[in-house]
Amino acid sequence: MKKVLLSLSVLFTVLIAAVSASAVEPGSSPPDFQLTDIDGTPFKLSDLKGELIILKLATTWCPTCLQQSNEFIQAAAYLKEKNIRVVEVYLQDSGKMVRAYQDKTQYGFPHYTMVDDGQALKAYNVYLIPRVILINRDFKVMRDGNILTAGQIKAEFDKLPVSPKP
Repeated sequence: MKKVLLSLSVLFTVLIAAVSASAVEPGSSPPDFQLTDIDGTPFKLSDLKGELIILKLATTWCPTCLQQSNEFIQAAAYLKEKNIRVVEVYLQDSGKMVRAYQDKTQYGFPHYTMVDDGQALKAYNVYLIPRVILINRDFKVMRDGNILTAGQIKAEFDKLPVSPKP
């Protein structure tokens, strides 16, 4: 019995280390990537420096990814009011699959939709989907993890100091 408990303890420690090593640490800059959005427009994540960003790494076939999209819809008024940029990168999906998925998901606020060519998958060492990364105006990661409810999205961004009006 002691061997089983020891083995489980070691396995748990290794898994925790693997997951935490894969996450982007809060306060660090997110890995940059340059992709083309589903309309053919070049997009570089770092071009959004100075903006509030939600980066969602997902697939079209993942039920939890769809649930995250629904949370964005629930938070649409808040996201629009705070001018938060939502960037969705679909991993291992075709442009046709992503377009069909987006046709079912009407956000009501501006967002960016990309089909990954492998850059984001590699740069972010994706180990779970959806992966939701919150990025502040200084282009620093606030949070890197799994699904967020609309209320949690609001709570996370409401922690930030109010920026002066331009």
